[in-house]
Amino acid sequence: MTGLSTVLIVVGLFLAGGVYSFWKQKLPMGVVVLLGIASVMCLVAGVLRIQGIWA
Repeated sequence: MTGLSTVLIVVGLFLAGGVYSFWKQKLPMGVVVLLGIASVMCLVAGVLRIQGIWA
């Protein structure tokens, strides 16, 4: 299912952009960290699905 993998990677990159934007705006660090964790989780899940490790 490469469609779901693509969606996960796109969402992860979108969240990564949010992390950068929030960091530049000097928002509370807790928000930046939580958004960063969500971004990394989406990106890792998408890559693992592409590799076939996590179906």
